Amino acid sequence: MLDFFNQATIFGLIGGLGLFLFGMKIMSEGLQKIAGERMRKILAALTNNRLIGTFVGLAVTAIIQSSSATTVMVIGFVNAGLMTLIQAIGVVLGANIGTTITAQLLALKITQFALPAIGIGTGLKLFSRSKKWIYSGEILLGFGILFFGLATMKGAFDPLKGSEAFQNFFLMVGDSYVLAIALGALLTIAVQSSSATIGITMALASSGLLSFDVSVALILGENIGTTITANLAAIGTNLAARRTALAHLLFNSIGVVLVISTFPYFLTAVDALTPGDPNFIIHTAGEASSFGAAIGDQPNISWHIANAHSLFNIVNTLIFLPFIGLLAKFVCLLLPGKDEFMEFHLKYIDNRVLNTPPIALGQARSETRRMAHLTLEMLDETMDFFRDGSLKRLPDLEKKEEIVDLLQKEITDFLVNLSQKSITQDMSRDVASMMHIVNDLERVGDHCENLWKLSSRLRDLKQALSGVATQEIEELALKTRDFLAFIVDALDRSDTSIKSKSSYMVGVVDELEETLKNNHISRLNTGECSVQQGLIYIDMLHSFSKIGSHAFNVSKAVVGEK
Repeated sequence: MLDFFNQATIFGLIGGLGLFLFGMKIMSEGLQKIAGERMRKILAALTNNRLIGTFVGLAVTAIIQSSSATTVMVIGFVNAGLMTLIQAIGVVLGANIGTTITAQLLALKITQFALPAIGIGTGLKLFSRSKKWIYSGEILLGFGILFFGLATMKGAFDPLKGSEAFQNFFLMVGDSYVLAIALGALLTIAVQSSSATIGITMALASSGLLSFDVSVALILGENIGTTITANLAAIGTNLAARRTALAHLLFNSIGVVLVISTFPYFLTAVDALTPGDPNFIIHTAGEASSFGAAIGDQPNISWHIANAHSLFNIVNTLIFLPFIGLLAKFVCLLLPGKDEFMEFHLKYIDNRVLNTPPIALGQARSETRRMAHLTLEMLDETMDFFRDGSLKRLPDLEKKEEIVDLLQKEITDFLVNLSQKSITQDMSRDVASMMHIVNDLERVGDHCENLWKLSSRLRDLKQALSGVATQEIEELALKTRDFLAFIVDALDRSDTSIKSKSSYMVGVVDELEETLKNNHISRLNTGECSVQQGLIYIDMLHSFSKIGSHAFNVSKAVVGEK
């Protein structure tokens, strides 16, 4: 059989598949740019209602045209603790239906419009000034490249029509549907795209090289193969995320077993729902195999393949939807155990969602808010240590400081990687602002560390600040704490109207620091404070002032000035 894979055929297959995958990527990115905010709102609507979860999965996958991307996002959300196992299973069920839209698009007889779509899409992308038209151009460009790749693959298969060895291979596959399912699964695992597998299957079938039943068996295998993406994404995640990936594999595999056990009835149902004979052949001169079977183009089979793909996933979802709870319990039995809490574990961001920038940005924003709350907790606990001097507080403070340092590094790395993706100008500005925010929050943590070390030094010297100095530190700490809490709350609410109030509050902190510094100089002159105590006191004032300055920098990033 390999003798018939000449250079033209191999180059056609490789080039066609490359164009198909590249077109899919461009189209998906364009759709994400247009629908990014919408996706966030859809995901925010998640509840424990399994029907809503299913519709969310369907909608998100329909928007971004990638079930793998949706599934990987879900794995990331479960890993971050943002989604329960039952919610995740519902979303993945919906994603299975959403991905069938791709097959329906591929079944359209519009390959003749591929080149015009590429031309118009390129024109819109290069010459439009409106972001909406630029993104629309990307969608159209990706759409055109995708269909041009599909046409290229179909053309590459045409020379194989006269290959007896090639036909014998697929006759052998047709004799064993299990073999066809395994072949479809392996092909999907190899190219890491269920849409590409469907495209290859449609190209083979419409060229007359595959019968309808073998095509459907390959598509069933693709539904198993696509779950491998989720299981690969779950490597290194927590137990709940691995259970989600296993659930995806289980209900797709069980669904394939149910369909293959009633295969003739399933094929009849698809045929009844789809007009035309799937095995109808348009004969062309000279197209006949060496063993007498006439072959040619099959114009109706693409719709039948697309509808078989849709029907399988719709029926499978309807079967499993009432039993999501049981499936979750079964998966827990297969993967028993409890997750151990990881102190330094990133809670929200996950590199697996970088290919979906709107979701990735939302995760980075959530992790940044978590970091802001940690710094506020550090300031509160630092003042508690200043008041009671309890050494039991230090281990927790040191852990929090390490976590803040870790978050600053990890969030920054994540944002740098995100900035290298295809993102909008608005998203690029948000990424830059967030980098400023995490850097300033890390500096707040550093000044908190400096404050508790200064308190420890006073304790080691067995000296205490005077009553007046202690009251003054408390007063400045309260003003600084109020300012930081105000900024953290604004960050939570994405409130961009805080400019004037934050300017006023940082002014209050700075003026109070200056006043307290002058008061201290007066006490030094009258001998109320020693020089050593005084130096520690001045350093404390400076640290609080710096916390105020960094909080003000965060406020500027929140309002879009950094």
